[in-house]
Amino acid sequence: MPSPDAVAHVRARSPFVDDLPEPEGTLHGAVLPSPVAHGRILRLDTAPALAMPGVAAVLTAADVPGENQIGGIVQDEALLAQGEVHHVGQPVALVVAATPRQARAARDLIALEIEELEAVFDPRRAAERGKLIAPARTIACGDVDEAWARCATIVEGRADSGAQEHLYLETQACLAVPEARGRLHLFPATQSPSGVQRITARVLGLQMHDIEVEVQRLGGAFGGKEDQATPWAVMAALAAHRLARPVKIVLGRGEDMRMTGKRHPYSTDFRLGLDGEGRFLAFEATYYQSSGAAADLSTAILQRTLFHATNAYFVPNVRVTGFCCRTNLPPFTAFRGFGGPQAMFVMESAIAAAAERLGRPARELQELNLLRENDPLPYGMRVRRANARRSFAEAVERFGLGRRLREIEEHNAASPLLKRGLALMPVCFGISFTNASLNQAGALVHIYTDGSVSLSTAAVEMGQGVATKIRRIAAGALGISERRIRVESTSTSRVANMSPTAASTATDLNGMAALLACRMLASRLRTSAAELLDVRAEDLELRGERVLLSGEVTDLGWNELVAATWKRRVDLTAHAFYSTPNLHFDPEEGRGRPFAYHVFGTAMVEATVDLLRGTATVDAVHVVHDAGRSLDPLVDRGQAEGGIVQGLGWMTMEDLVHAEDGRLLSDSLATYKIPDLHFTPTALEVVFLEDAANPAAVLQTKAIGEPPFMYGIGAFFAIRNAICAARPLAVDRFVAPLTNERILGMLDGKREEQGARSEE
Repeated sequence: MPSPDAVAHVRARSPFVDDLPEPEGTLHGAVLPSPVAHGRILRLDTAPALAMPGVAAVLTAADVPGENQIGGIVQDEALLAQGEVHHVGQPVALVVAATPRQARAARDLIALEIEELEAVFDPRRAAERGKLIAPARTIACGDVDEAWARCATIVEGRADSGAQEHLYLETQACLAVPEARGRLHLFPATQSPSGVQRITARVLGLQMHDIEVEVQRLGGAFGGKEDQATPWAVMAALAAHRLARPVKIVLGRGEDMRMTGKRHPYSTDFRLGLDGEGRFLAFEATYYQSSGAAADLSTAILQRTLFHATNAYFVPNVRVTGFCCRTNLPPFTAFRGFGGPQAMFVMESAIAAAAERLGRPARELQELNLLRENDPLPYGMRVRRANARRSFAEAVERFGLGRRLREIEEHNAASPLLKRGLALMPVCFGISFTNASLNQAGALVHIYTDGSVSLSTAAVEMGQGVATKIRRIAAGALGISERRIRVESTSTSRVANMSPTAASTATDLNGMAALLACRMLASRLRTSAAELLDVRAEDLELRGERVLLSGEVTDLGWNELVAATWKRRVDLTAHAFYSTPNLHFDPEEGRGRPFAYHVFGTAMVEATVDLLRGTATVDAVHVVHDAGRSLDPLVDRGQAEGGIVQGLGWMTMEDLVHAEDGRLLSDSLATYKIPDLHFTPTALEVVFLEDAANPAAVLQTKAIGEPPFMYGIGAFFAIRNAICAARPLAVDRFVAPLTNERILGMLDGKREEQGARSEE
């Protein structure tokens, strides 16, 4: 059965915020952004804007009735700038008018005078000056200092990875509608409905029950609407609350790109020690994360970076330290992988450096050091159902590594201008929110007397297929067709205190809650059927919309059973709650079990470099992926392929460029390039590992959203290997993305590896 969500999406019928019917009298908001990266506000004159036709209000920090504070983990971010501005694009004022055009025209008339102050854009410089979001964090195991003396080879260097624009289909948006008795109904484009509800209540000085947040679906998010959807929703709510009229804010694409946060850039120093056989003995890294001007989710993202420092490898002695560095750029935020990709890029860079120093293929060192069952990770958790070696071996055999290497060697020997390279990319990614309290979810299920079913959870559908999976889980538990089940919009009035739809946990958490609720209802229905048929309930089963007795079909169908159960005054509504068991982590000790399980897999990536033009193409990506027991192979394959291509983009072409004053220069699709169909590898194959059931998640499946992204890292090293076929490269500097510009610089022999820009 095709997913109704997918059908609506491909027909452009999915209702995004800007598609919702506007209530009569709806006003429109436009935000005045700071034009400078750091400065003191000397003058803010809104009178010219207020005099414009159609303008209903111009709101500033002085108009906030509660706290002018939207920070989540760390309360360090004002809704509207007060006294100072800390990055280009920081909201200073909100103009509300009858039309979007009037609001924007009036916004441009506001007189804003700012005394510029020194700004810092480089995370290393910020760390030197003590500009940190939070104290440095360290995770360690073994004795790193002692281990260096036992190492036969030690390599050290620096790895820098860039930011990445989410570029979701739907920009940041919210419609705020005032209702009776001072209540507000918000329709934001958010992954975190309860987060919007909580922060809106704080800013407006209301209680959370005064605010309902409802999300129909999102036009993409990738993490960019976890925390960063909140300010726009709160601004719309502030205006609606103050003016007692509906207010809508929808950012233009350029506004969205300039004013919102991206994937965190990292600059990292690494050191890797190996014994004489190539086994990893010690690993040390210091990560300088550019966090931006406010915390957002940076501390949590850095923690996941530390958790994934060694990727899919066993290293007995590890010390990794991270700094959340406050820079005068828009607060960086969640993005698919949540700090994991940045860590894995560093580890793979260290392995590449060691391989080139030793004159051995990196794949040999990778395979030799892959995790085994029960190996401890640096934070103390032991690996269970370890499929790292199994997926690696299957990828090598299934995709013919030996044959491909011979073909590449023959090609490179015969071709002076086109060189090919291949790299393997193993992945080990932990699944759970690293904040244990977020690993919870609720579900509310109604069975109506006509046999139809309404299902509500905290999961937000954003194109990842979570609604399809949860519908399938519920249909299986009740023994009915998926067509009978409607997955409702996500509403804080139906399910309270939601965790964000993030961290690849939506199906794990909400699917399990839905399963538990449906099992409650199925149990009540079986009890009712047992009384109607005068048999034992334990001998009955609901399947195919019929009641089965010891496997045989009875005359009792779904509709008749539901009607009879209602007449017997049996509750046909169930609420269930699920929390992931056995999660714990002591941040002081750096020890615990922060993840329910890990996802494994291996990608084989091939690339070609044109030595004359300095261009590269990714020719093929072949993946063996550990998806557990897939609930929907089509949805999972789509997620894997999309994640891979997004990862390829981060590694090869998505280059965010800022001017010296902090203005974003790559602020449109003319200046910021993302993968398209022409870029996508001709061969993109994802094979799911068989017999990989996962008891730690609903129906033995595994999360699919984030782990495939990391396979894209393999493209960097495939391209690098192709370049190495033409000329040697330094092994102490790795900079991503590996754009054509950087490739040309490397081929030209520039010492500044890959043409990296430096602000030091």
